Amino acid sequence: MNLIIDIGNSVAKIAIFDKEKLVEVFRGSNHSLDCLPMFCHKYSIQKGIIASVITLSNTIRKQLEALPFPVIELSYQTPVPITNLYESPQTLGMDRLAAAVAANYLKPGHDVLVIDAGTCITYDFIDKDGNYHGGNISPGMRMRFKALNIFTDKLPKVSPKGEKPMYGQTTETAIRSGVIHGIEFEMSGYIRQLQKNYPELLVFLTGGDDFSFDTKLKSVIFADRFLVLKGLNRILEYNDKI
Repeated sequence: MNLIIDIGNSVAKIAIFDKEKLVEVFRGSNHSLDCLPMFCHKYSIQKGIIASVITLSNTIRKQLEALPFPVIELSYQTPVPITNLYESPQTLGMDRLAAAVAANYLKPGHDVLVIDAGTCITYDFIDKDGNYHGGNISPGMRMRFKALNIFTDKLPKVSPKGEKPMYGQTTETAIRSGVIHGIEFEMSGYIRQLQKNYPELLVFLTGGDDFSFDTKLKSVIFADRFLVLKGLNRILEYNDKI
């Protein structure tokens, strides 16, 4: 069994894999991993990996040190089964790298765009030869709603749930539609632009926020909420065989 830990800006995801099979996923605080004893008691874990986009707390480091099996802390120096062409690999988010690894592993021999819609929205491109070219970062959905409220005097903070007409006829629907449709148009724009050079492009959509695509692009989009976890598991297995 493998222990996979993905610590994001908002939450931590802890998963158990039996080789390539995802067995269980738990979401919790990204400042402590209080559920670790439960997982260690419940499963016979041989090895683990952790990736974090935030600085690990002393609490988490002590919890990891107490584990009775080796745990890889993913960094830009960790061997991965793709070629990383990012010019500043030490600044690359490990969640982005893991998602790229997973996409390349799940769809080998294909040009792939990974869209991760979480706290931020990231766009990462891997070509059919397994070369990771990098990508872009933009504000996530909740960040956009919050920014409209914080940086204006009168605009309210709006929930993403509710009506989303093409043209808002109240301030609430104008904000909700502007944010949600704006993100959908942004994503579709990236896809169409890449398809000009890579007509057989495949797209993975992952992350904590769900978006609908009312376009003709549905056939090339694969939704996988656990793409980063699968990538981390792939990296762990890859390092175990080196």
